[in-house]
Amino acid sequence: MLTSVRDNPDELRYELLHDGQVIGEIRYRTHPGAVALVHTDVDPAYEGHGYATQLIEAALTDLRGRGLRVVPLCPLVAAYIAKHPEYGDLVADDPQIPE
Repeated sequence: MLTSVRDNPDELRYELLHDGQVIGEIRYRTHPGAVALVHTDVDPAYEGHGYATQLIEAALTDLRGRGLRVVPLCPLVAAYIAKHPEYGDLVADDPQIPE
């Protein structure tokens, strides 16, 4: 079973694919120099297998590679960053992102 993560900018989301099927996503909003990660969701049939962690880590790694900052509005993303300080440098200094 192959799992991957891709950015789908047309839908404003990172998608977690399992055998080619979307089983999870992180919804986001873009802003100059930053991306607000708004909501993470994994299909209930796939919960408890670390897929949300894989999705978050891949999204943060991609954003780092693109030189973008992160506004972790999603509580799951915020908790992940709190537990993994190596991603703390990605958090935008001014989290006041307009709606």
